Amino acid sequence: MQYEIIGGNLPAVICKLGRGEKIICEAGGMSWMDGVFEMQTSAGGVGKMFGRMFSGESAFRNTYIAKDAGEIAFASSFPGEILAVELTAGKSIIAQKKAFLACEEGVDMSVFFQKKLGKGFFGGEGFIMEKFTGSGLVFLEVDGSIKEYTLAPGEKKVMETGHLVMMDETCKMDIERIQGVKNIMFGGEGLFNTVVTGPGKIVIQTMPISKTAGVISGYIPTSGS
Repeated sequence: MQYEIIGGNLPAVICKLGRGEKIICEAGGMSWMDGVFEMQTSAGGVGKMFGRMFSGESAFRNTYIAKDAGEIAFASSFPGEILAVELTAGKSIIAQKKAFLACEEGVDMSVFFQKKLGKGFFGGEGFIMEKFTGSGLVFLEVDGSIKEYTLAPGEKKVMETGHLVMMDETCKMDIERIQGVKNIMFGGEGLFNTVVTGPGKIVIQTMPISKTAGVISGYIPTSGS
């Protein structure tokens, strides 16, 4: 499979499949395609179906099979970027909820639960994230622009909650309380930060949709105003 990401800050990925190749997306995820594709909808089992629902994805998935060479496209649902990740056997990544856009047949998505209560309540990323394993390409939606880092063993990156898009499974994520009363009251950074410790690759996004929604809500007139 070949692919091209177009559209700048309003991106879509155009995938070029050969005869017999398959690509998977969540229900309703396809944007446009050539007339050579056959669609098959499946839940993939009750456990996986509920797992996807918990992670904010559709309960069902569509598999598109190319009956001949053709193009199929998947557009992002929010201004930002599309991140293409090549998975190989033995490598897994953890991504934010609702990050999934599309993947090759050899990629498997499962639910990743935060085991510590603090991470779920205060981490911005929530209790539930998405774990991707297997072999092949997976395309993820990113809110805003992408910045990638490769952390050495023990190296840490501190960020405001909600900015973490993806990390290798070898990384460790924790929640750190901001110290100092004045820092908490007047620093404007909230109560907690997300801390990711290497080794492994991490991807940070510049415009978390939750933060953007909070800013926009301040400009929406209330009833009666």
